[in-house]
Amino acid sequence: MPSITSITGRVCYNSRGQETVEIDVMTDQKYLGRTCAPSGASVGKYEVVNFPKNKVDHALQMLNSNINKFIGLEASDTETIFDTLRTIDDTSDYSKVGGAIAYALSIAAVDSAAKALNVPMLKVLKKNGIYRFPIPLGNVLGGGAHAGPGTPDIQEFLVVPIGAKSINEALRMNFEVHRELKNVIEHKDKEFTYGRGDEGAWAPKMNDVEALDAVEKACNNCGFKIDKDIAMGVDFATSSLWDENSKSYVYIRSGRKFTSARQIEFVSNVIKDYKLIYAEDPVHEEAFEDMAELTKRFRNVYVTGDDLLVTNVERLEKAKKYNACNAAILKVNQAGSLHDAMDFSKKANENNIRLITSHRSGESIDTHLVHIAIATNSKMIKSGVLGGERISKLNEMLRLSETGLMDGMAEV
Repeated sequence: MPSITSITGRVCYNSRGQETVEIDVMTDQKYLGRTCAPSGASVGKYEVVNFPKNKVDHALQMLNSNINKFIGLEASDTETIFDTLRTIDDTSDYSKVGGAIAYALSIAAVDSAAKALNVPMLKVLKKNGIYRFPIPLGNVLGGGAHAGPGTPDIQEFLVVPIGAKSINEALRMNFEVHRELKNVIEHKDKEFTYGRGDEGAWAPKMNDVEALDAVEKACNNCGFKIDKDIAMGVDFATSSLWDENSKSYVYIRSGRKFTSARQIEFVSNVIKDYKLIYAEDPVHEEAFEDMAELTKRFRNVYVTGDDLLVTNVERLEKAKKYNACNAAILKVNQAGSLHDAMDFSKKANENNIRLITSHRSGESIDTHLVHIAIATNSKMIKSGVLGGERISKLNEMLRLSETGLMDGMAEV
């Protein structure tokens, strides 16, 4: 098996123009794996630390002073790389070396191993079995932490091409709704300037209900039948709305304030009125009992934990005790290393908690996310609609459709 012969780290920039780290891992002196660490705008408080002391330079110093510990390791052995990282950083949140280093190093190593073995990276992570494409979630309208003032309080309004028979058809459906949504928004707001958020979603001056209506209308205008051809989803991202002092959800842009009970009813009404198939972080990151209530009410909806779980096995086990969700976001950089994330995915699959592999708002053109989604049997993937750093991942799925490895779309 290919072994690591050199490692190089550098400063690079993500899609928001923020500094991050990129790591090159060479195996057998000729096979290059390269990974750039992403970052989020809406960050759960239990995520690992991205950079020690919040400085990229500190992270690279830690890497450079410990490179020799990784030389000679088998590049595809994520557990050994994890164990070696833990000899450098034994903290629970990677606060010494930084989660960005753990992420980039562990994925670049597997990327390099895949090139040495001349196989797609997904084959290194999952050697055998059935490979299916996750359903791509189309983030078509945005607000919250991903957009500017005047946009909706809710962070992401999504479309889910549940009727697509192929990955190409699924992507086309998402693009079509995104294009038509611009026309719908223009008709309502003559001063719309075509602004988009971090992930390529339109960022209009609308309240939450107007945004939901606009997405529904765009789907209908495209000729798609809601709940048959396409479905709607929402990332409520409510941890950013929760005010601990008043114990309420504060919708600043629409001037509303909800108690926990009122929030549950609001979310329930949105799910029913718009036939949502997907509801992410509908209550804040500590509200396990409230999540359990929504999961109980809507067994056929992906009641999904992101900030609730932060790709953390201990948080997942706690959620399972409450029956707090039936789906989970998988973000490798929330957990740190690829081994951490793969361990989380294994536990989720064992407990029938469906996975949605997700990008971050601050991304790169890397395509590893797609391979991780497929290898973890993810039902869906969040990788945006527009923007080079989003399109790169969508195009990677099209390329994989030509390999003969894939067996259609995941069943949702």
